[in-house]
Amino acid sequence: MSGPVLVIELAEAVPRAVIRWLRNFLVRSSARFEEKRVGEYDLNIHVESLGISETGGVGGSRPVLVSVMGPGIGDESVFEAEHADEVDQESLIGFTPTHAVDVVAFCNRPVDHVVTALLTAAVMDVTGGVVNAELREDQVPLVAGLPGVIATTTGPWPAAYGSAEFLRAWAQQPGFRLLK
Repeated sequence: MSGPVLVIELAEAVPRAVIRWLRNFLVRSSARFEEKRVGEYDLNIHVESLGISETGGVGGSRPVLVSVMGPGIGDESVFEAEHADEVDQESLIGFTPTHAVDVVAFCNRPVDHVVTALLTAAVMDVTGGVVNAELREDQVPLVAGLPGVIATTTGPWPAAYGSAEFLRAWAQQPGFRLLK
């Protein structure tokens, strides 16, 4: 997994009906789709399904993993490890995450950063939640003023927490790039 990663923080488990809707959306939007388990999907997403027309000369589909996790679904140890070093998220986003959805790109070209952001926004349209996006220090002032930002942090691990609207606005910024 050499590309960017975004995490959608959730206040509760994703209902099975929502997971089915997410699965159906991903099947319709993908050139290749493999269900590794309920809630975990290895796919090649059609970039045009996300409204992306400029691919930088790479193919029209990009490899991505979408994984719902937390107690009762997926690898609980991965969820716990990802959240072990987190700051007090309740003070930032209004809840302590119990579940998450990871969106992981397998490539690291500029188009993969845009795909990751826009696919994460589309998943958030289905699951809800708040995205946790790690930042470079110089990105904090840029994202702080974007619509849909709930909170930003500085320090050893700068991050922005926001809505799907935030991700869509950020992905339109010149030179947009996620932290790997």
